[in-house]
Amino acid sequence: MQYLPIFQLIAGLVALIFGAELLVRGASRLALSAGVSSFVVGLTVVAFGTSAPELGAALGAALNDNSGLVIGPVVGSNIANICLILGFTAVICPIPVKFKVVRREVLQMLVCTVALMLFMIPAEIPRVGGFVLFAGLLAFLVRSYQVGKSDPEQAKEMQAAAVELSTEVTKGDRPPFFVNIVLCVVGIGFLIFGADMLVGGATSVAEMLNVSDTVIGLTLVAFGTSVPELSLSAVAALRREVDIAVGNILGSNIFNILCVLGITSMASPHPLVVPESMWTRDLWVLLGASLACLPILLAGGRVSRVEGVLLLGLYAGYVGTMFFMGGG
Repeated sequence: MQYLPIFQLIAGLVALIFGAELLVRGASRLALSAGVSSFVVGLTVVAFGTSAPELGAALGAALNDNSGLVIGPVVGSNIANICLILGFTAVICPIPVKFKVVRREVLQMLVCTVALMLFMIPAEIPRVGGFVLFAGLLAFLVRSYQVGKSDPEQAKEMQAAAVELSTEVTKGDRPPFFVNIVLCVVGIGFLIFGADMLVGGATSVAEMLNVSDTVIGLTLVAFGTSVPELSLSAVAALRREVDIAVGNILGSNIFNILCVLGITSMASPHPLVVPESMWTRDLWVLLGASLACLPILLAGGRVSRVEGVLLLGLYAGYVGTMFFMGGG
């Protein structure tokens, strides 16, 4: 019975990821069948899909009044995206980076990170803060749409992402409308079920390991909900589609802050209380990792294997510090 909380945590993560996959497939096919361009689908539905596990977990935790499992996974996932996933991707394949990626996506990610820190100064994120973050998400989507329309390469990447999930729409064997509706409904059901399982399991695991819910959120939950980004980036790196890998990592961090925390803050019955460890450790690690992207991506125009190993070492040290020296 002592392993039941771990099983519950893993089952919740699997359900969240599976539910997000079903929801994205169903929604993207419905949108393409309705005549929505593959570019718009790639910009919205597919981009949202990679943050759906984090959103499901955050909403479940917020409704259970557990702020540590709302804010912790978002901050932890963003740290993991930079240190773990970018580092792992670079080890697989050194990443040449176009300067426009640095100028646009990295700076947008930095702005979102600083905005998140400013919202956390009062030690809580009120509902009005959620509305501001969500407004920032809408502005980001509009700006991305404008940039994408004027950038043929970015438009092609977004279209490819949407069509890859919905190839049947362009062929004669397209799934019936009802099937896609069922995919969406079942996907949402798995997200709800997974969120409930994850929150219960994470709380029990925290008690079992004698650490806070925030530590579990920053590590186990954050890693689990980052699995879609890890798999997408690894596949993109193996295919030498490195711009997609970097764009996926940076875009996910932006969505986690603006979409996940924005929607969760609006939906939460109470302001989200910021755990004390955020200001003593975690937010500074996130800011440092975000700032590290600038010199790493600018130096030599690529992320080398050595820099990838350094990022992985930084992540291992961060996680080890929390578990072996105690976390807040």
